[in-house]
Amino acid sequence: MTSKNKNMSKIHPPQQLHIPVLLDSVVQMLDPKAGESYLDLTAGYGGHAQAILQKTGAHATLVDRDENAIKHLKTLGLKDVTLLHQDFATAASELADRNCTFDLILVDLGVSSPQLDQAERGFSFRGHAPLDMRMDSRQEKTAAELVNNASQDELVDIIVRYGEEKPRVARVIAQAIVHERPISTTTELADIIKQHIRSWGKRIHPATRTFQALRIATNDELGQVEKMLPQLPRLLNPGGRVAIISFHSLEDRLVKRYIKSQKEMGLEAELEPILKKPIKGSTTDVHNPRSRSAKLRGAVKIKT
Repeated sequence: MTSKNKNMSKIHPPQQLHIPVLLDSVVQMLDPKAGESYLDLTAGYGGHAQAILQKTGAHATLVDRDENAIKHLKTLGLKDVTLLHQDFATAASELADRNCTFDLILVDLGVSSPQLDQAERGFSFRGHAPLDMRMDSRQEKTAAELVNNASQDELVDIIVRYGEEKPRVARVIAQAIVHERPISTTTELADIIKQHIRSWGKRIHPATRTFQALRIATNDELGQVEKMLPQLPRLLNPGGRVAIISFHSLEDRLVKRYIKSQKEMGLEAELEPILKKPIKGSTTDVHNPRSRSAKLRGAVKIKT
């Protein structure tokens, strides 16, 4: 990035439902210029998109699997924008198959603030709601179906793999879930977990990792990332830049490995990392609580 970019003034998005994570760092990394095309594979409520479109003034494609996000994007009055109500892996694949290419791509892998704050969505144990957790309401599988139908061993695997919970704790949680089924609400599940592992001395709510695991499994979040990453070189124009924000180690590990694998390909590589190390929200975006666990990585397309 040029010194001009490093010294650019802070960007203040309009008042909105969701404060975009690492906004200034994303804009600096993508370095948008007038006339450059933009693809936002997880547009959410448009915070990043608005800031970037202010600089490009060109066509943009905004994708989100959440119907509420798409409805909100339609109210922003954005010009020359195509909206796609799809998950980002499907959108990336279909756009690549149609030979659509872009100068700038952003992938924000986090759950949006409205999804967390709207209790009825069932993402959080802090509000009483159906155990839903679907990012796309058109999807049939809910977290409740997973909780009530998976075997005890399957639940242990999900909680360990996606929640990064200790195996002995995961076994206690899975056994309690199976014993107490059927379970239909967020608070019911959270209370069951708390009752059975309160003696483990956790500093965070004992249901935190299980809820993360169920959300990831319900929405196939890691599978989405694995399918999307190989499409990036196909979607980028030569010299095009991609920025990816992850929020937990499982996502970041996939992104890091993919960019590293590109670097190790030498002359065959299509992407080159923009920075050696990720930009961390905990030190760069300290005023946004939702940025604390965020990591931003980026790459540029080098092959024609």
